[in-house]
Amino acid sequence: MDFGIKNKLALVQGASTGLGYAAALELAKEGCRLAICSRDETRIQAAAEKISKITGATVQGFVCDISDPVARKAMLDEVVGNWGSVDILVANNGGPPAGFYDTLNADHWAKALQGNLISMKDSAEEVLNGMKASGWGRIVFITSVSVKQPIDSLILSNTARAGLTGYAKTLATQVAGNGITVNMVLPGIHDTERVKLLHTDLSDPALIAKDIPMKRLGQPEELAAVIAFITSTRASYLTGQSIVVDGGLVKGLF
Repeated sequence: MDFGIKNKLALVQGASTGLGYAAALELAKEGCRLAICSRDETRIQAAAEKISKITGATVQGFVCDISDPVARKAMLDEVVGNWGSVDILVANNGGPPAGFYDTLNADHWAKALQGNLISMKDSAEEVLNGMKASGWGRIVFITSVSVKQPIDSLILSNTARAGLTGYAKTLATQVAGNGITVNMVLPGIHDTERVKLLHTDLSDPALIAKDIPMKRLGQPEELAAVIAFITSTRASYLTGQSIVVDGGLVKGLF
């Protein structure tokens, strides 16, 4: 299947490892040109080199804390100056720490909302003018199944990502007439560094996956495949959706 995104310019955030890296690799396999970023220079340059070697794609790595608007602007200015406007944005940032209402302070809340709501919103708005000018664009937010089924110990993530979902759903209706789609992918428990960090008490992946009907952790490339499809020309009538990729973990109907 030809996804129709060869030579499109994709910006993938948080792409040095995990879900972001997998998304970037999948888009490169579809022929996209890539700008990828993370906070760690060594890791993001290694990721860029690896993706380029595997796929032959043009890949540039940037050091950028996407919670920092100054750093984001500097990166986007360079990307646009080198290659033109961004066609595909995969907005992604690491999740906030675990905790409960009575163990978290104002600083925890401020950082969570900045990192997983405000910076995501701003990242989308920063590429919209270019997408509107070209009459085509794809924005994908990586959120979490906690949007559908809140996780007791992740009150920060539950709150910030639910807010982002409301924003994205509304944005989707406002830019649909410009040929731009806005969708969310909701990963369940995937085999990533964050999952290992959240489950330091469980060394056996089977124990972590015990409540998943498929009885295994998701692989990052399985989420990446969904992202590649919803950024494609084949998905041009799909917008404003929260797509759960969780091996059957979420029990709700909606």
